[in-house]
Amino acid sequence: MKLLHTADWHLGKTLKGQPLIEDQRHILKQILEIAKDVDAVLIAGDVYDRGVPPVDAVELFDETLTKLAERKIPVLIIAGNHDSATRLSFGSKLFEARGIHIASKVDKPAQVVLTDDFGEVYFTLIPYFEPGEIHWKFFDKDSERLTYNAANKFYVDSARIGIPEGKRSVAMAHVFLTGGVETESERKFVGGTANVDAQIFTGYNYVALGHLHRPQRITADHIRYAGSPLKYSFDEANHKKSVTLVELDGKGTAKADKIDLTPRRDVRLLTGTLEDLLRNDRTEDYICARITKREINAADKLSFIFPNLLSVEFDLPQDVSAGDAATFDAGGSIADYFADFFKAQTGETLSDDYREAMVEFLSDLAASDREA
Repeated sequence: MKLLHTADWHLGKTLKGQPLIEDQRHILKQILEIAKDVDAVLIAGDVYDRGVPPVDAVELFDETLTKLAERKIPVLIIAGNHDSATRLSFGSKLFEARGIHIASKVDKPAQVVLTDDFGEVYFTLIPYFEPGEIHWKFFDKDSERLTYNAANKFYVDSARIGIPEGKRSVAMAHVFLTGGVETESERKFVGGTANVDAQIFTGYNYVALGHLHRPQRITADHIRYAGSPLKYSFDEANHKKSVTLVELDGKGTAKADKIDLTPRRDVRLLTGTLEDLLRNDRTEDYICARITKREINAADKLSFIFPNLLSVEFDLPQDVSAGDAATFDAGGSIADYFADFFKAQTGETLSDDYREAMVEFLSDLAASDREA
């Protein structure tokens, strides 16, 4: 059986305020092309970027599911922590007749059975949930509170009961497995309380995970995060985005290969002086410019070669930053910035007399603030 494992589409997401819906439309066309030759598509959570997605995101998801249904390709979907369980499950009973299976609410574990030339394959669909939901639905209210690991283990163990001995099986889950590598675009949990041990999935021939945006395996080749299909933060700039193609043979051995995706526009982090950055070729990519020397109006100067410049940061050398901090109360660092601003606006160098007056004014201002 050939499976296409993908996750974390985050439809409707923006990057530094820039809508990404056309970038998502572009990448989903590639995923649809790859899906032509598979037996099922697995979407492991975070279909949308927020619980109430924008209209164009809902329309894009509808178009994508319709095309998969027209090809009679089964689609298995679970809710992630960004999804609204109620909204994602709308129409799910009707969709099942078209081979689209959605698990978003925490009821009894959802099982979907698909068949190939070697027999049945059991799929366990585990939506994202908080431990309190499992405690409330399945445990006595006075019993001990559950951790994320305990809640997920209970849910997986309950699902395994419904899988006949010797049958091949696949689990889908949206969790943070211990050992996974995060990025800033994932919604962070507090400390290590959300960690789940990969050992709870013992017995499954393949585990299709969502939540972490970097494609990665956890403890074994058959336990994998597909990663997001697009870069959703600048600390993902060095990622190579992909989907995972999984082949499950008659004995249950899973062979997983990454298939690279090509974005409409790349997400790039460029570091250097303003002069260094201005030497780049003009590009439509989404750019974060990290400048290593103090500059005035840097964004305006860079906007011609980077029309999709989304962020400008200053990454000054550590000794310079320390010096600025040390002289801040005396107004030194602010005076430096003012001198740069004055020259940029007038084309003239700030005179020593004016600079001295500025430093004196800032010192008096800082003193009055301390007295207040």
